[in-house]
Amino acid sequence: MYKKDLELEKHWHGLMLKLQAWLGKTPADLESVLFLIGVNELGQGVKEFSKEEKQDLMHIATCKVLSLSGFYQLEGLDEAGWPHWRSIKKLPHFDLLEQEKLLKMHILEYFDTEYT
Repeated sequence: MYKKDLELEKHWHGLMLKLQAWLGKTPADLESVLFLIGVNELGQGVKEFSKEEKQDLMHIATCKVLSLSGFYQLEGLDEAGWPHWRSIKKLPHFDLLEQEKLLKMHILEYFDTEYT
């Protein structure tokens, strides 16, 4: 692992500890963190979501965190209050590991921006 990767994992671990303190349990994986961000961005509180809604929430979160680098832009909310995003810059072609790193970096930035 490169030094940069170790730094990323160190910061990610720190975020997991903060989330554990806030939630009472550690999120299981990256998708769980995206789900939490999606629920936060939706702004309708904690409730039961269908499988499709959970996928939509992870999409909302992905768009939100990647908007920090200008990949997406919020178009607005639909009649049910769900945010809709527009792609404005093409994402680089990455393998799965690089995609995960990109998301983790943006998730860390999201929490630094939204919760500090």
